[in-house]
Amino acid sequence: MQIQVNTGGNVPLYRQITDQVRQAIAAGQLQVGDAVPSVRQLAKDIVVNPNTVAKAYAELVRDGVLESQQGRGMLVSARKNVYTKAERLRRLDQALDVAISEAITLHFEMDEILQRMQQRLEKVGLSRTS
Repeated sequence: MQIQVNTGGNVPLYRQITDQVRQAIAAGQLQVGDAVPSVRQLAKDIVVNPNTVAKAYAELVRDGVLESQQGRGMLVSARKNVYTKAERLRRLDQALDVAISEAITLHFEMDEILQRMQQRLEKVGLSRTS
Protein backbone atom coordinates (compact mmCIF):
# COMPACT_ATOMS: atom_id res chain seq x y z
CA MET A 1 0.00 0.00 0.00
CA GLN A 2 1.42 3.33 -1.07
CA ILE A 3 0.08 6.39 0.77
CA GLN A 4 0.72 9.86 -0.62
CA VAL A 5 -0.53 13.11 0.86
CA ASN A 6 -0.93 16.57 -0.58
CA THR A 7 0.09 19.06 2.08
CA GLY A 8 -1.11 22.02 0.01
CA GLY A 9 -4.63 20.74 -0.64
CA ASN A 10 -7.98 21.43 0.97
CA VAL A 11 -8.44 17.88 2.29
CA PRO A 12 -7.05 17.35 5.80
CA LEU A 13 -4.04 15.03 5.92
CA TYR A 14 -5.73 12.51 8.22
CA ARG A 15 -8.68 12.34 5.78
CA GLN A 16 -6.31 11.70 2.87
CA ILE A 17 -4.83 8.79 4.83
CA THR A 18 -8.21 7.29 5.79
CA ASP A 19 -9.50 7.63 2.23
CA GLN A 20 -6.43 5.92 0.76
CA VAL A 21 -6.55 3.04 3.24
CA ARG A 22 -10.25 2.53 2.49
CA GLN A 23 -9.57 2.67 -1.26
CA ALA A 24 -6.74 0.15 -0.95
CA ILE A 25 -9.11 -2.25 0.84
CA ALA A 26 -11.93 -1.69 -1.64
CA ALA A 27 -9.52 -2.28 -4.55
CA GLY A 28 -8.21 -5.48 -3.00
CA GLN A 29 -4.71 -4.12 -2.43
CA LEU A 30 -5.22 -4.79 1.27
CA GLN A 31 -6.92 -7.98 2.40
CA VAL A 32 -8.47 -9.00 5.71
CA GLY A 33 -5.67 -9.62 8.19
CA ASP A 34 -3.06 -7.59 6.30
CA ALA A 35 -0.98 -5.28 8.48
CA VAL A 36 -0.74 -1.58 7.75
CA PRO A 37 2.42 0.36 8.59
CA SER A 38 2.84 1.42 12.21
CA VAL A 39 1.91 4.98 13.12
CA ARG A 40 5.56 5.90 13.47
CA GLN A 41 6.61 4.23 10.20
CA LEU A 42 3.82 5.73 8.09
CA ALA A 43 4.41 9.18 9.59
CA LYS A 44 8.09 8.88 8.68
CA ASP A 45 7.33 7.57 5.17
CA ILE A 46 4.92 10.36 4.25
CA VAL A 47 6.59 13.05 6.37
CA VAL A 48 3.70 14.00 8.64
CA ASN A 49 3.27 14.28 12.37
CA PRO A 50 2.63 10.87 14.00
CA ASN A 51 -0.47 12.38 15.64
CA THR A 52 -1.97 12.83 12.17
CA VAL A 53 -1.52 9.13 11.37
CA ALA A 54 -2.79 8.18 14.83
CA LYS A 55 -5.94 10.25 14.23
CA ALA A 56 -6.51 8.55 10.87
CA TYR A 57 -5.98 5.08 12.31
CA ALA A 58 -8.28 5.87 15.27
CA GLU A 59 -11.07 6.79 12.86
CA LEU A 60 -10.49 3.60 10.85
CA VAL A 61 -10.61 1.52 14.05
CA ARG A 62 -13.77 3.30 15.21
CA ASP A 63 -15.39 2.54 11.84
CA GLY A 64 -14.36 -1.11 12.02
CA VAL A 65 -11.98 -0.92 9.06
CA LEU A 66 -8.84 -1.64 11.09
CA GLU A 67 -8.30 -3.46 14.36
CA SER A 68 -5.37 -3.42 16.73
CA GLN A 69 -3.94 -6.80 17.72
CA GLN A 70 -1.42 -7.17 20.50
CA GLY A 71 1.98 -8.05 19.08
CA ARG A 72 0.80 -7.87 15.45
CA GLY A 73 0.00 -4.18 15.07
CA MET A 74 -2.83 -2.63 13.11
CA LEU A 75 -4.62 -5.07 10.79
CA VAL A 76 -7.41 -4.88 8.23
CA SER A 77 -10.58 -5.97 10.00
CA ALA A 78 -12.85 -8.78 8.81
CA ARG A 79 -15.77 -6.36 8.82
CA LYS A 80 -17.16 -6.19 5.30
CA ASN A 81 -18.31 -2.57 4.99
CA VAL A 82 -15.20 -0.47 4.41
CA TYR A 83 -17.16 2.79 4.42
CA THR A 84 -19.74 3.92 6.94
CA LYS A 85 -23.08 5.07 5.56
CA ALA A 86 -22.13 8.69 6.27
CA GLU A 87 -18.80 8.26 4.50
CA ARG A 88 -20.45 6.58 1.51
CA LEU A 89 -22.96 9.44 1.26
CA ARG A 90 -20.17 12.03 1.55
CA ARG A 91 -18.20 10.38 -1.26
CA LEU A 92 -21.30 10.00 -3.44
CA ASP A 93 -22.16 13.67 -2.93
CA GLN A 94 -18.63 14.68 -3.94
CA ALA A 95 -18.79 12.60 -7.12
CA LEU A 96 -22.25 13.88 -7.99
CA ASP A 97 -21.23 17.49 -7.35
CA VAL A 98 -18.40 17.14 -9.85
CA ALA A 99 -20.65 15.52 -12.47
CA ILE A 100 -23.43 18.07 -11.98
CA SER A 101 -21.01 20.98 -12.17
CA GLU A 102 -19.60 19.63 -15.43
CA ALA A 103 -23.10 19.09 -16.87
CA ILE A 104 -24.08 22.65 -15.99
CA THR A 105 -20.88 23.96 -17.56
CA LEU A 106 -21.85 22.05 -20.72
CA HIS A 107 -25.29 23.75 -20.63
CA PHE A 108 -27.41 20.66 -20.00
CA GLU A 109 -30.86 21.12 -18.50
CA MET A 110 -31.96 19.25 -15.39
CA ASP A 111 -34.27 16.88 -17.31
CA GLU A 112 -31.40 15.96 -19.66
CA ILE A 113 -29.08 15.31 -16.72
CA LEU A 114 -31.66 13.16 -14.92
CA GLN A 115 -32.47 11.21 -18.10
CA ARG A 116 -28.80 10.54 -18.76
CA MET A 117 -28.23 9.48 -15.14
CA GLN A 118 -31.14 7.02 -15.41
CA GLN A 119 -29.68 5.60 -18.64
CA ARG A 120 -26.27 5.15 -17.04
CA LEU A 121 -27.77 3.45 -13.98
CA GLU A 122 -29.72 1.06 -16.20
CA LYS A 123 -26.57 0.34 -18.21
CA VAL A 124 -24.81 -0.94 -15.08
CA GLY A 125 -27.84 -2.94 -14.02
CA LEU A 126 -29.45 -0.55 -11.56
CA SER A 127 -32.98 0.69 -12.07
CA ARG A 128 -35.90 1.88 -9.97
CA THR A 129 -37.15 -1.70 -9.67
CA SER A 130 -33.76 -3.02 -8.42
